[in-house]
Amino acid sequence: MLPKDGAQIGTSRLSSRAFAGLRVAVGILFLIFGEYKVFGTQFTLGGGFQFWINRFLTDGAYPFMVPVLKGFVLPLAKPIAFLVAYGELAIGLGLVLGIMVRPASTCGLAYMLTLLFSSNYPGPHVSFWQYFGAALDHLVLALCFAAFAVGNPTDLSIRSYIRTAGRLNTGDS
Repeated sequence: MLPKDGAQIGTSRLSSRAFAGLRVAVGILFLIFGEYKVFGTQFTLGGGFQFWINRFLTDGAYPFMVPVLKGFVLPLAKPIAFLVAYGELAIGLGLVLGIMVRPASTCGLAYMLTLLFSSNYPGPHVSFWQYFGAALDHLVLALCFAAFAVGNPTDLSIRSYIRTAGRLNTGDS
Protein backbone atom coordinates (compact mmCIF):
# COMPACT_ATOMS: atom_id res chain seq x y z
CA MET A 1 0.00 0.00 0.00
CA LEU A 2 1.33 3.42 -0.93
CA PRO A 3 1.62 6.08 1.76
CA LYS A 4 -0.85 8.92 1.69
CA ASP A 5 0.29 12.27 0.32
CA GLY A 6 0.61 13.69 3.83
CA ALA A 7 3.05 10.93 4.79
CA GLN A 8 5.14 11.64 1.69
CA ILE A 9 5.21 15.34 2.51
CA GLY A 10 6.20 14.59 6.12
CA THR A 11 8.99 12.27 4.99
CA SER A 12 10.19 14.84 2.47
CA ARG A 13 10.30 17.55 5.14
CA LEU A 14 12.11 15.22 7.52
CA SER A 15 14.68 14.36 4.85
CA SER A 16 15.13 18.04 4.00
CA ARG A 17 15.68 18.92 7.65
CA ALA A 18 18.14 16.06 8.14
CA PHE A 19 20.08 17.14 5.04
CA ALA A 20 20.06 20.76 6.18
CA GLY A 21 21.16 19.65 9.65
CA LEU A 22 24.14 17.86 8.10
CA ARG A 23 24.94 21.01 6.11
CA VAL A 24 24.86 23.12 9.29
CA ALA A 25 27.00 20.58 11.18
CA VAL A 26 29.66 20.58 8.44
CA GLY A 27 29.45 24.37 8.43
CA ILE A 28 30.11 24.47 12.18
CA LEU A 29 33.19 22.28 11.68
CA PHE A 30 34.48 24.72 9.09
CA LEU A 31 33.72 27.68 11.33
CA ILE A 32 35.86 26.03 14.01
CA PHE A 33 38.65 25.25 11.50
CA GLY A 34 38.60 28.77 10.06
CA GLU A 35 38.17 30.61 13.37
CA TYR A 36 41.41 29.47 14.97
CA LYS A 37 43.30 30.17 11.73
CA VAL A 38 41.82 33.65 11.23
CA PHE A 39 41.96 34.84 14.84
CA GLY A 40 45.27 33.17 15.71
CA THR A 41 48.57 33.74 13.95
CA GLN A 42 50.22 30.32 14.18
CA PHE A 43 48.70 28.96 10.95
CA THR A 44 48.97 32.09 8.78
CA LEU A 45 52.04 33.92 10.11
CA GLY A 46 53.74 31.39 12.38
CA GLY A 47 54.63 28.73 9.85
CA GLY A 48 51.70 26.39 10.53
CA PHE A 49 50.63 26.30 6.91
CA GLN A 50 54.17 25.59 5.71
CA PHE A 51 54.47 22.83 8.32
CA TRP A 52 51.44 21.05 6.87
CA ILE A 53 52.56 21.43 3.27
CA ASN A 54 55.99 20.02 4.13
CA ARG A 55 54.32 17.18 6.03
CA PHE A 56 52.15 16.42 2.99
CA LEU A 57 55.30 16.28 0.86
CA THR A 58 57.03 13.97 3.35
CA ASP A 59 54.06 11.71 4.15
CA GLY A 60 52.75 11.25 0.64
CA ALA A 61 51.23 13.69 -1.79
CA TYR A 62 50.02 12.32 -5.11
CA PRO A 63 52.94 12.54 -7.56
CA PHE A 64 51.22 15.12 -9.78
CA MET A 65 50.72 17.42 -6.75
CA VAL A 66 54.37 17.42 -5.59
CA PRO A 67 55.56 20.02 -8.16
CA VAL A 68 52.49 22.16 -7.44
CA LEU A 69 53.14 22.09 -3.70
CA LYS A 70 56.88 22.75 -4.10
CA GLY A 71 56.81 25.21 -6.99
CA PHE A 72 53.61 27.17 -6.35
CA VAL A 73 52.19 26.65 -2.87
CA LEU A 74 55.35 26.90 -0.75
CA PRO A 75 56.70 30.03 -2.50
CA LEU A 76 53.31 31.72 -1.94
CA ALA A 77 52.71 30.16 1.47
CA LYS A 78 51.59 33.24 3.42
CA PRO A 79 48.99 34.52 0.93
CA ILE A 80 47.68 30.98 0.40
CA ALA A 81 47.54 30.43 4.17
CA PHE A 82 45.30 33.50 4.48
CA LEU A 83 43.19 32.26 1.55
CA VAL A 84 42.77 28.91 3.32
CA ALA A 85 41.92 30.51 6.66
CA TYR A 86 39.36 32.98 5.35
CA GLY A 87 38.08 30.42 2.83
CA GLU A 88 37.30 27.93 5.59
CA LEU A 89 35.56 30.65 7.57
CA ALA A 90 33.52 31.74 4.53
CA ILE A 91 32.55 28.16 3.70
CA GLY A 92 31.45 27.64 7.30
CA LEU A 93 29.38 30.83 7.38
CA GLY A 94 27.73 30.03 4.06
CA LEU A 95 26.76 26.53 5.15
CA VAL A 96 25.58 27.47 8.64
CA LEU A 97 23.53 30.47 7.52
CA GLY A 98 22.34 28.89 4.28
CA ILE A 99 23.68 31.82 2.27
CA MET A 100 25.42 31.14 -1.05
CA VAL A 101 25.38 27.42 -0.26
CA ARG A 102 26.18 26.30 -3.80
CA PRO A 103 29.27 28.51 -4.22
CA ALA A 104 30.43 27.64 -0.69
CA SER A 105 29.92 23.93 -1.39
CA THR A 106 31.70 24.13 -4.73
CA CYS A 107 34.67 25.81 -3.05
CA GLY A 108 34.54 23.26 -0.23
CA LEU A 109 34.56 20.40 -2.74
CA ALA A 110 37.55 21.88 -4.59
CA TYR A 111 39.35 22.42 -1.26
CA MET A 112 38.71 18.85 -0.07
CA LEU A 113 39.91 17.39 -3.36
CA THR A 114 43.04 19.55 -3.17
CA LEU A 115 43.70 18.29 0.37
CA LEU A 116 42.98 14.72 -0.69
CA PHE A 117 45.48 14.81 -3.54
CA SER A 118 48.02 16.68 -1.42
CA SER A 119 48.03 14.26 1.49
CA ASN A 120 46.38 10.90 0.92
CA TYR A 121 48.54 9.08 -1.61
CA PRO A 122 48.71 5.42 -0.50
CA GLY A 123 51.61 4.56 -2.82
CA PRO A 124 52.05 3.32 -6.38
CA HIS A 125 51.68 -0.43 -5.82
CA VAL A 126 48.55 -0.73 -3.70
CA SER A 127 45.17 -2.20 -4.53
CA PHE A 128 42.63 0.16 -6.10
CA TRP A 129 40.36 0.10 -3.03
CA GLN A 130 43.22 1.37 -0.82
CA TYR A 131 43.09 4.74 -2.58
CA PHE A 132 39.60 5.18 -1.15
CA GLY A 133 40.60 3.92 2.27
CA ALA A 134 43.52 6.35 2.43
CA ALA A 135 41.27 9.23 1.38
CA LEU A 136 38.38 8.78 3.83
CA ASP A 137 39.20 11.82 5.96
CA HIS A 138 38.82 14.16 2.97
CA LEU A 139 36.58 12.08 0.72
CA VAL A 140 33.61 12.01 3.09
CA LEU A 141 33.55 15.81 3.35
CA ALA A 142 34.04 16.10 -0.42
CA LEU A 143 30.95 13.93 -0.94
CA CYS A 144 28.99 16.08 1.53
CA PHE A 145 29.99 19.24 -0.35
CA ALA A 146 29.00 17.65 -3.66
CA ALA A 147 25.57 16.81 -2.24
CA PHE A 148 25.16 20.31 -0.76
CA ALA A 149 26.02 21.85 -4.14
CA VAL A 150 23.14 20.05 -5.86
CA GLY A 151 20.68 19.99 -2.93
CA ASN A 152 18.11 22.56 -1.89
CA PRO A 153 20.04 25.46 -0.35
CA THR A 154 16.97 27.13 1.17
CA ASP A 155 16.25 24.40 3.72
CA LEU A 156 17.08 25.76 7.17
CA SER A 157 18.59 28.94 5.74
CA ILE A 158 18.61 32.39 7.28
CA ARG A 159 16.90 33.63 4.11
CA SER A 160 13.91 31.26 4.53
CA TYR A 161 13.75 32.14 8.24
CA ILE A 162 13.59 35.87 7.46
CA ARG A 163 11.01 35.26 4.72
CA THR A 164 8.85 33.19 7.12
CA ALA A 165 9.22 35.76 9.91
CA GLY A 166 8.22 38.52 7.48
CA ARG A 167 5.05 36.65 6.49
CA LEU A 168 4.18 36.06 10.15
CA ASN A 169 4.66 39.75 10.99
CA THR A 170 2.50 40.91 8.08
CA GLY A 171 -0.16 38.29 8.70
CA ASP A 172 0.47 36.48 5.39
CA SER A 173 0.70 32.70 5.41
